[in-house]
Amino acid sequence: MRKSKALARIRNGEVIRTCVMGHYIPAYVCHAARAGYDCIWVDMEHRAFGLREIQALLAYAHLYDIDILLRPPTLEKTGLYRYLEEGAAGLLIPHVSTPEKAKMLVDAVKFPPIGDRGIDNAGLDADFHVHDPDEYIAWANRETFLAVQIETPEAVHNAEAIAAVEGVDMIFVGPGDLGLRLRQSKEMTLDEAFEIVAAACKKHGKAWGCPTMPHAEMVKRHQQGASLLINNSEFHSLMTGLKENIKRFDELK
Repeated sequence: MRKSKALARIRNGEVIRTCVMGHYIPAYVCHAARAGYDCIWVDMEHRAFGLREIQALLAYAHLYDIDILLRPPTLEKTGLYRYLEEGAAGLLIPHVSTPEKAKMLVDAVKFPPIGDRGIDNAGLDADFHVHDPDEYIAWANRETFLAVQIETPEAVHNAEAIAAVEGVDMIFVGPGDLGLRLRQSKEMTLDEAFEIVAAACKKHGKAWGCPTMPHAEMVKRHQQGASLLINNSEFHSLMTGLKENIKRFDELK
């Protein structure tokens, strides 16, 4: 059973080198691992993947030894821990605005004594081998992680209570949804919200992160204490690569 590179980074006080993928591109998994990334955030909230595609991507991730942080399209309990059984290193759950919802998620994806996840012990996560159940659940609770997204003003106000929930391993600020709602409510600025979340995570010893595509944003959030930093996506790479390479045709004139 493999060890999570993201969790190893957190435990060493280091940055989790993360990129994001929203399309079924197996080669991206390989190249991200070879480039030195620790983790790929695979987005199923806003992108369509078939189950067999996800199974294949997770198998490639195990082959090339890179974490997959999967953002699932469901909150159904067995659906969530099935993704862990299929080999995901972590789950990223959108729109977690209350500690009660955070506890519900912990219940779904952590084994006792932390949560109430059901045991199979024969999936890719266990290398398709039935281990001693106590050894397996200790490994799963230690080497898989739950990240919850702060995306509403309510979630910001509850940030400390959410960060205090045992079994929540990371907090992830979603600036798109959160920024939209803060502009409408005018309760605070997005930067003020980041400060609140950063303070809550520092108080409770929880890692946190956010998208940081521009380098200046990466530096800024890292200085605030963020460790889950995302600086690339296959969408961004394709778009910028095509725009850059089309210029070569102009050089032929």
